[in-house]
Amino acid sequence: MRRPLIAANWKMHMTTAETREYITEFLPLVEGVDDVEIVLAPPFTSLAVAAKFLKGSNVKLAGQNVFWEEKGAYTGEISPLMLKDVECSYVIIGHSERRQYFGETDETVNRKIAAAMAAGLDVIFCIGETLEEREAGRTFEILKRQISGGLRNIKPDGLVIAYEPVWAIGTGKTATPEQAQEAHEFIRKELNSLYGDASEEIRILYGGSVKPENIASLMSQKDVDGGLVGGASLKPDSFSRIVRFKETEGG
Repeated sequence: MRRPLIAANWKMHMTTAETREYITEFLPLVEGVDDVEIVLAPPFTSLAVAAKFLKGSNVKLAGQNVFWEEKGAYTGEISPLMLKDVECSYVIIGHSERRQYFGETDETVNRKIAAAMAAGLDVIFCIGETLEEREAGRTFEILKRQISGGLRNIKPDGLVIAYEPVWAIGTGKTATPEQAQEAHEFIRKELNSLYGDASEEIRILYGGSVKPENIASLMSQKDVDGGLVGGASLKPDSFSRIVRFKETEGG
């Protein structure tokens, strides 16, 4: 049985003071939750203060991006060892915004995943199609390409997939539970072709306008193992309700 994972991607939000305030308010709201893995991904500048206030809690820390070298003349980049140094357990790689705005490709994503895993970080690997690709009937083609390119020579240990249809990110549009399940089932089959039985242990998250109101219906799907949450993760109360989706589900 795969343990659900709910991750907050704060994107370019939260100063260090706001991070401290958020965590101070958030931790009591999720105290005692042990059947869901909880992850926060603040901006780089807030990672150290987040690590300090999360110490000893049931919440893990993630970076939003990483470079593929340990050190060197790469102005503005953050290495896997730097993320480990500030007590990150996870790193998000290949987010659609990184692909769209910063030119990331399947090849560079693959290099980042390899470097992160070599440093002992678990990886939340993002894939997903644009609206144009979906409307052209190319969803599975795009997912297959991103999986095969991004996971070339990558072992499954410490791997989490996040399916994020680009047309649903920050738009208020959400894939229906059935659309999410269809994509997740396809991803599971592709992972099975790469990893065999080990693919059954890989969690596949849904990302794209996840909210307290829709998380339970998404999580009811067989192959949806959690969520990568953007806007709705910026308020402690909202994100805690998503984390506690089982209570919502039960009424």
